[in-house]
Amino acid sequence: MSIVTVVGNPRAGSRTHGAAVAATDAIAARLGHEGERDVVDLSALATHLLDPGAHAGLEVALDLVRGASVIVVASPTYKATYTGLLKAFLDRLPPRGLAGRTALPVLVMGDPRHALAVEAHFRPLLVELGAVVPTPGLALLESDLPGDEVLAAWADLVAPQIRLKESALS
Repeated sequence: MSIVTVVGNPRAGSRTHGAAVAATDAIAARLGHEGERDVVDLSALATHLLDPGAHAGLEVALDLVRGASVIVVASPTYKATYTGLLKAFLDRLPPRGLAGRTALPVLVMGDPRHALAVEAHFRPLLVELGAVVPTPGLALLESDLPGDEVLAAWADLVAPQIRLKESALS
């Protein structure tokens, strides 16, 4: 099983990056996954995402995502949904480009009023790409970061669903 984290924050070293890696670590621990975990930080690829041509770093990032079993996809909440940067990256995938993969949406938000955005806006994007998206997605308040208790409770709910999916594929 391979796990990849995709961070859709346009700023390097963001709180979203830290939360995404922590969420990935929590899931990996519950799945007993001790292997390497790759992080695709879209802040480093931002200048290439709207360029219609190929870019080596972008192709590597897309290959990592296409090859992963589990993808933790994180974004700060921007105008009550995910960032355009993340959308531009995911638009590079073909239709059903995440088929057969488990995708875990993580939104970092400044206001609790945006808590439903993870289910109402983010989940449908990942499902449209063919991913299996266990319930619930993770909505983290910036003020609660690092959010260890919330991450642990979320991982406890989601990991059994991932295990069931993986065992069904075996």
